[in-house]
Amino acid sequence: MTFAEAVRTAFRKYAVVSGRATRPEFWWWALFIVLGNFAFAALDGAIFGPGDTRVFGAVFGLATLLPTLAVGGRRLHDRDMTAWWLLLWLVPVAGGLIVLVLCALKGTRGPNRFGPDPHGRGFSPSRSAEVDRTP
Repeated sequence: MTFAEAVRTAFRKYAVVSGRATRPEFWWWALFIVLGNFAFAALDGAIFGPGDTRVFGAVFGLATLLPTLAVGGRRLHDRDMTAWWLLLWLVPVAGGLIVLVLCALKGTRGPNRFGPDPHGRGFSPSRSAEVDRTP
């Protein structure tokens, strides 16, 4: 998935948390958010001067809040975790780091309770028998 595809997908699935998102989709979106924040901070500074006036940055933040939560939720779904884990962002410092680490880890292989594998990888029955040996 390219940068442009990830941004289009995030806006196309504006508030859709169901399904799964690949790591590239999540990280390209995160890069878009960082670049957008820098660009709008520079624009706000150029128009309003130095200070705390962030009109364009605030509009950008509001416009991308729901897609950011949706992409994060879909990314956690790829790890077979509920989107409620995003609430860890509310825990100062450690919570955000934990969510970032969870989003950086590989997703589950094959389908999970949130949908099919976004990479289209099948799940081999012989491999699952080797991995899931329960007494």
